[in-house]
Amino acid sequence: MTQHTIIRLGHQGDGIAEGPIFVPRTLPGEVVSGTLNDSQLTDVRIEVPSDDRVAAPCRHYKSCGGCQLQHASDALVADFKADVVKAALSAHRLETEVRPTLTSPAQSRRRATFSVKRTKKGATAGFHGRASGVIVEVTDCLLVDPALLPALEVAKALALVGSSRKAEMSVAATLSGEGLDISVQGGKPLDGPLRIQLAQATETHGLCRLAWDGEVIAARGQAFQTFGAARVVPPPGTFLQATVHGEHALQALVMEICAGAKSVADLFAGCGTFSFPLLAHAEVHAVEGDAEMTAALAAGWRAAGGLRPLTSEARDLFRRPLLPDELKRFDVVVIDPPRAGAAAQVEQIIESTVKTVAYVSCNPVTFARDTAQLVSAGFTLEWVQPVDQFRWSSHVELVGKLTRL
Repeated sequence: MTQHTIIRLGHQGDGIAEGPIFVPRTLPGEVVSGTLNDSQLTDVRIEVPSDDRVAAPCRHYKSCGGCQLQHASDALVADFKADVVKAALSAHRLETEVRPTLTSPAQSRRRATFSVKRTKKGATAGFHGRASGVIVEVTDCLLVDPALLPALEVAKALALVGSSRKAEMSVAATLSGEGLDISVQGGKPLDGPLRIQLAQATETHGLCRLAWDGEVIAARGQAFQTFGAARVVPPPGTFLQATVHGEHALQALVMEICAGAKSVADLFAGCGTFSFPLLAHAEVHAVEGDAEMTAALAAGWRAAGGLRPLTSEARDLFRRPLLPDELKRFDVVVIDPPRAGAAAQVEQIIESTVKTVAYVSCNPVTFARDTAQLVSAGFTLEWVQPVDQFRWSSHVELVGKLTRL
């Protein structure tokens, strides 16, 4: 047994001691002991706990891999996530105001992807254990909205009819405006009998919509999401912000940046998370790489009626970013790229006449990389707002405001 003092948290939320030595589920300032295996401390014992250590509120925490930081106070987690953003900015010598983290409440996740597998006695569904392929049943998970928990039993029922004994299925469950929206990946190939069983399961469990490997099998209603004044029916299993609280926070920040704008480009627009709130005050051109999401956005605009003009196009912004001549008519550009960032689009923004950028990011590292390019070209990073939709995890999102004269 060796003894160590935790210096800081790593970007995955593990404690780090001198060495570096990685110690899971520990906090800065704690004195710990355990068995040293290379750079990992196992059989960990907390000798001197931190004042920020709290009892994990969830009974599944020790075995489940869904959360990394339930043993830490809310204040410490909020500061940690702000520090992750600051560290990413510092790596590129960027300085700005980093606002206090906005954190979604417990039991607010409106979407989750559960793993499910058949067993000798039936099926098991939940999240994978920490660094494990074992599925942990999370019957009273504190992350997800309680209305999403019935999806666990739905997942089991679907596994019994649609998976082999050895295969593991992935069941994405989303709360829609008319009930559970279920999208399954990794099941048996569809055939006539399976289609009938899946349609019956949709009725039995009162699902709004059921999709199997991307194909809608049955729908009992409209699996819509509300963005601004519009109702949009996204494609099955498509990306949505994890919580309504977090979505509203991100929308409010983008609206703050776009205040007074008459024409806005919404790039990586998805199904219209930002386009529709912006349409209350500005004309919007929405660009999204996924054609089905673009079609859903356009259909939502047509159905809403009475909104300002919207144009949309399906376009791969990594290969075909909007060019300076296309960008010149916009007062503000909103970009919300995936984790890889938006390097190609940023190059074109730099060459354009655009003076204001609202950058929404799920990866502080690529945000800082892209922002450094904008700043070197004359933009100022006015502020950054961390947003925590993934409570008790190491993940953080953010919005940054960039302007130039």
